[in-house]
Amino acid sequence: MNRIGIDLGGTKIEAVSLDPQGRQRFRKRIPTPRGDYEATIAAIAALVREAGEGSVGIGIPGALSRATGRVKNANSTWLIGRALKEDLERALGREVRIANDANCFALSEAVDGSGRGARVVFGVILGTGVGGGIVVEGRVLTGPNAIAGEWGHNPLPLPQPADLPLRECYCGRLGCIETYLCGPALAQEGGAASEPAMARYEERLARALAGVINLLDPDVIVLGGGLSNIARLYENVPRLWGRYVFSDRVDTRLCPPVHGDASGVRGAAWLWD
Repeated sequence: MNRIGIDLGGTKIEAVSLDPQGRQRFRKRIPTPRGDYEATIAAIAALVREAGEGSVGIGIPGALSRATGRVKNANSTWLIGRALKEDLERALGREVRIANDANCFALSEAVDGSGRGARVVFGVILGTGVGGGIVVEGRVLTGPNAIAGEWGHNPLPLPQPADLPLRECYCGRLGCIETYLCGPALAQEGGAASEPAMARYEERLARALAGVINLLDPDVIVLGGGLSNIARLYENVPRLWGRYVFSDRVDTRLCPPVHGDASGVRGAAWLWD
């Protein structure tokens, strides 16, 4: 049976169909109907029908609440509080599995990407928002609150003068990692073409990932999202994070994704593995 994956992003919705060996049989992306929940449901349903028969897994920029079954913690705020799983199953007439998009990304890279063969993989999304996912021995770690890996809504460690005043986040908190490391934040400071902006970005990313290493000690950290295409991150950030990691050496590898921007949607398909 084929596996269909959907990656519901803030700016685009992507679909893929994988055969039982993981070979891509269909792939298509469309713009996300931002702010319109009903149109989002209709767009996903149309993509799934176009992809054909198969199981359906969906990665979303948030999570399903264990208390209500509805979407929480989504930076695509029009999804918050909605019964997304039930509404999609009604529209499609079949069961769907839903997971956080960073979890899907991490799963894809752990199965057959940069984290293949590693025991612990931390997958990072650096895009419109900032998220993270944890895979241990090939299985996604979600936790009792469905927030495992949500490093983007922890405070940026060790704020420096350039980080102040602490930035406001859509979640209602101040100083979240996401407000410093998301794509719009880098663009506002001058973008990847600005050396001062990139130096600040790399130092902030090193501090933030050092906190992950101190807690999780992963074998591999894989970057995803649009900012993962900035090649200099893979050399400069590991050179910086050593001063913040509680160890005499750091063997954690920082890697780009093997599957590029297809990792999230492939991981959604793998939710049925």
